[in-house]
Formats: sequence, structure tokens, C-alpha cells
Amino acid sequence: MAKNIMRTISFEYAIQILRIVQSLQENKNEFVISKQLLRSGTAIGAMIREAEHAESRKDFIHKMNIGLKEANETRYWLELVYKTEYI
Repeated sequence: MAKNIMRTISFEYAIQILRIVQSLQENKNEFVISKQLLRSGTAIGAMIREAEHAESRKDFIHKMNIGLKEANETRYWLELVYKTEYI
């Protein structure tokens, strides 16, 4: 079976997101934004996994586009916590 680079990278990315969220919650007592970051940051890989078993080409594209939207949202939350000096 060929290695799926998107699957691997999105999984590693989710691990990094989990570590950031853990740090935000433990060190800054920040729970609202960190939950948003957790949800969107881990949804990327979940959508890639769902797309692997899409029912059609249209379904595949739809799931990958949702993953892209989640990535864009994650970027927003990361920029926000960076600019507010949470991280």
C-alpha cells in the first residue's frame, strides 16, 4: 500500500495542535479558544480520512474542501493566540 503523505502530515499536525491546546489550558488557563483550535485542527485529518473512503469523486472533493476550510479556520485561531501572546 502506498504511503499517503496527506494522511501522515495531517496526523502529525493534529498531534502538534493537541500539544498547543494542552499548553494553553495548563499554562494559560485558556479554554474557549483552545477548544476551537482543537476542533478545527484535528478535523483536518479526520476529513482527509473520510475522503479516502468517499462514495464518489464529488464526495471526495467535498470532504477535501471541508478539510481545507478547517485548515483555514485553524490558521485563524493560531494567528489569534500568537498575536495575543498566548503562545
